[in-house]
Amino acid sequence: METFNDSMRIDRRTALKWVLAASAALQLPATTLAQDTAKSVTGYGKDPNLLKIHQIGELWPLTLNEQQRATATVLSDLIIPADDESPAASKVGVVDFIDEWISAPYPNNQQDKPVIIQGLAWLDREAQRRFKNTFSALMEKERIAICDDISAAKPAAPFEQAAKFFARYRALTAGGYYTTPVGMKDLRYVGNVAMTTFDGPPLEVLKKLGLA
Repeated sequence: METFNDSMRIDRRTALKWVLAASAALQLPATTLAQDTAKSVTGYGKDPNLLKIHQIGELWPLTLNEQQRATATVLSDLIIPADDESPAASKVGVVDFIDEWISAPYPNNQQDKPVIIQGLAWLDREAQRRFKNTFSALMEKERIAICDDISAAKPAAPFEQAAKFFARYRALTAGGYYTTPVGMKDLRYVGNVAMTTFDGPPLEVLKKLGLA
């Protein structure tokens, strides 16, 4: 089984762009972040210069340790596994994105930090309780058994808090994945491409709308 060390590392500029892009995808308005932080007395310094390429951890310390990254990697790949057309989540840097996200000094990101850290710890405790091993070392069917309990529409009472973590982690995984070129291709997204001509909507669409 591949470990988190096999996952693709990304440069800081790419990761920071993902933070901003995923803010919109995850309905975390940038205006709210600006307004909230503007009221802070202590502040957090200047925003990063996105025109410069920074090394990971250069602008603010990252959060996840080795064990946490291992757990995060297998969970991300369980949520978005590889298929015949696209790689698994960890292979496009989703774990790096999540680490960047919860390490950023902005208020909403800092609210997510304890949710993610405590949730990853819960997974390892639950894995030890059920299967006497860490979550990253479990067989896939054992990981799925745990995740089934925390991804149910109405989780049982003992899993309610872990279910909130899983829902947030799943949203961050999807936000990180589908704002990458690989994720956009997987969605068949065709925007952000220069067009030499534009012929307008197809005739059948116009007819259906009563415009032709």
